Amino acid sequence: MRDSTAKSDATSEVRSDARSDATSEVRSDARSDAASDARSEVRSGASRPDRSGVITAAVALAVCSGLVLYGVLSGGGEEKKKPAVPTASVTYEVTGTGTADITYQARSESGKATVVRGAALPWRKTVPVPLGRSPVVSIVLGEKGGRARCAVAVRGRHLQSATASGDFGRATCTGTLPSPSPGSSTTEGVAVG
Repeated sequence: MRDSTAKSDATSEVRSDARSDATSEVRSDARSDAASDARSEVRSGASRPDRSGVITAAVALAVCSGLVLYGVLSGGGEEKKKPAVPTASVTYEVTGTGTADITYQARSESGKATVVRGAALPWRKTVPVPLGRSPVVSIVLGEKGGRARCAVAVRGRHLQSATASGDFGRATCTGTLPSPSPGSSTTEGVAVG
């Protein structure tokens, strides 16, 4: 019986060794397959996180930062100076008593007039008016009426005056400014006629 036990033990050892060898080979094969798969993934970039999105975001952030910095250093878009339009100094004057609605032309890119409602008289305003535009002041008296006189002067030279009287009386004073000459950008030498 000893022989059969020894044979049985030997057979068990052989089987166990064979199993261990087979298991080791399988494990070894699995490890080498996994290692080769990992190496091929690293070569192909599949196991690495996708960094193209991060790189794209970093480039976009750098470009935006550069544009903002450029805008700050260049003084911004809204503060850019427009070419100077030559002007003439125009004085509007309304004399009388009480109040009147006064409308006058001043430096305006859109050409809109400025309106002063219920201005206390006497009233006087000196403003720059672009060359080529007509200096205009008009007055409208209120329902109480009265008497008021408007006047326009360019650089101290009187151009026109008019008188309004009665309820809702009206008067308008105008003048003429020359058109700007090409290349001029100041009010020097403006001839008024």
